Amino acid sequence: MAVVKEKMEVYKQKLDKILHEDGKLNEYLAVIERKTGVRRLYVVLGVAVILSLYLVIGYGAELLCNFIGFVYPAYVSVKAIESSNKEDDTKWLTYWVVFALFSVIEFFSDIFLSWFPFYWLVKCIFLVYCMAPVKENGAHMIYNRFIRPFILRSQKGIDATLDDIKDAAKSAVNKAADSAADIAARKMADNTKME
Repeated sequence: MAVVKEKMEVYKQKLDKILHEDGKLNEYLAVIERKTGVRRLYVVLGVAVILSLYLVIGYGAELLCNFIGFVYPAYVSVKAIESSNKEDDTKWLTYWVVFALFSVIEFFSDIFLSWFPFYWLVKCIFLVYCMAPVKENGAHMIYNRFIRPFILRSQKGIDATLDDIKDAAKSAVNKAADSAADIAARKMADNTKME
């Protein structure tokens, strides 16, 4: 128990240090701290506890979880696109690849997962872990350990399948266009005969 308490104290100190670094959010936290007299560390922990409880028992937990997992990453992705730095582009593309894979898996397993009482809290923690503003965040780890090796192993087969699908789609569109042209030509011919 003492080891856990020591670890928690270390994490609290790290978080407190981060909350005193320069940044817009920390400026707002400083104002809240001055006006309320409550340390910003406890303000952040209180908000985290309230969000956690809401994600477990609140109405609209799915919306809140998806909002958290989408809004900030979308904003910084736009900033990354507009910057000349390639590293931030790669970081956020990696996040979106992991997010997309997670969304597809979630789509097929949602019937089972929705019964799990802490699902939205766990999903939210997972998404925050994936977008954490550190070099080796969850998205980086999942991409490099699972997604990248799978894609590199299967790339030829995937590309061949995508080419087949593209050819089939092109053929279907051409057939539909030809059929539409034939039908239109017959209708025009029928209309001309009636006059």
